[in-house]
Amino acid sequence: MPTHFLQPQGQFPVAGLAKRLAAFFYDLLLSIALMMVVTLVYQQVALRLIYGSEGLQALAESGGLDIDPLLSTILFISLFAFFAKFWTHNGQTLGMQVWGIRVQNKDGSAIDLWQALLRFLIAIPSWLCVGIGVLWMLKDKQRRTWSDIYSESQVVQLPKGAHRK
Repeated sequence: MPTHFLQPQGQFPVAGLAKRLAAFFYDLLLSIALMMVVTLVYQQVALRLIYGSEGLQALAESGGLDIDPLLSTILFISLFAFFAKFWTHNGQTLGMQVWGIRVQNKDGSAIDLWQALLRFLIAIPSWLCVGIGVLWMLKDKQRRTWSDIYSESQVVQLPKGAHRK
């Protein structure tokens, strides 16, 4: 597959912690909305087609919908697809676009699907460990988070106005 270079090109500084956290919070809100929509479609459309209205009501009342491994899997895949699409296409999620940061390879090219998967999977323990994987950038000489290190990518700050084009 040919290398897809992101625009604008150039050498940009590493994005700071504050902007990363702001973009994360923005994307967190979008992720919650996505999970709500996916759950609604799954439970109110797919399960209703399978069980019918009364069957679905009985399943809900018996606690059968409390722990649903299929729904968990669908939510996990949906969230990964959301992030992977943005990261591999233009290097920016919607939150990253707002704050003018993007994820890229050191040569300015878009990350590939494997790197996106690594970023996504490493972000989970990175945040679950009280955010230490993100705060790691304060200790790292190159200002990298665990996701940056393991996916061999970087998050850079774009020049003002460049991310709005």
